[in-house]
Formats: sequence, structure tokens, C-alpha cells
Amino acid sequence: MTLELEVQRPWTGEAPDDAALRRWAEAVPLPDPASLVIRIVDAAESRALDRAYRGKDRPTNVLSFPFEAPPPVQDPHLGDLVICAPVVAAEAEAQGKAPEAHWAHMVIHGLLHLLGRDHQTAEDAAAMEAEERRLLAGLGYPDPYGDEN
Repeated sequence: MTLELEVQRPWTGEAPDDAALRRWAEAVPLPDPASLVIRIVDAAESRALDRAYRGKDRPTNVLSFPFEAPPPVQDPHLGDLVICAPVVAAEAEAQGKAPEAHWAHMVIHGLLHLLGRDHQTAEDAAAMEAEERRLLAGLGYPDPYGDEN
């Protein structure tokens, strides 16, 4: 698989390195070639984006911005993931999860959204969660929903 990955780091605090982000992204079956931007941000940027694009005035763990090239343009760009490092860290601590495992989950979850998966219905949520579990298990991480089901 050929994945062109751009990592943007306006957040200068603790976050996984580019190699880990790539490993997690490449665990997802992607078209070949594919390109992706992962932007690691602070709570203020996440909050502003969540407010502008989802109407929710709070920071969130991961936002997915799919890219669709206008016809007839062919472009391998899948879109952008914006991951809020402070929210991911706080969630991992509150949920008793290893930070690395939670970061892997956020990358995989966001990428699945870029590929068209969602969790708007119970059936869609069950399918997406099953796929996340399978991909994370393949990387050696525990079930991220283990305490919820």
C-alpha cells in the first residue's frame, strides 16, 4: 500500500510520533494509492472546528473531513483527521485506557469515517465498532468498547 501521510503538529505537547500514526493508519484497508492529513491540535482549535462544522461548542477527540475531488478529477486524498491531543489524553485517563491504544482507536475511527462508515444507527454503530475491534486487535490493542458492552 502507498500511503502519503502528512502530519501537522500545531500542538506541541505529548502526542504519538509519525511512525505510530502511520502504522495505525496503514492497519485500515485503504485504496492504493491514498493520501491523508492528520492534524494534532489543542482544545481551542478543536472547539472552534467542532462549533463551525458540527454546531457543538466543545472540543472533541477526532474530527473527520472527507475529501471528494470534483469529476472528472482523480485524486487519492481521503481527507483530513483533526485529533485533539488534550481530549484524547483526558479520555484515556478517565476510561482507564493506555494512551497509545486510545490514540490508535482515534486514528482508526477517524479513517473509517473518511471511508464512509458511520454510527448514526444502531446497526451502523455495531458494524463500525466490530471493524474497529478487529483492526485494533490486529495491532495488539484491547477492545476499546470492552467496558461499555
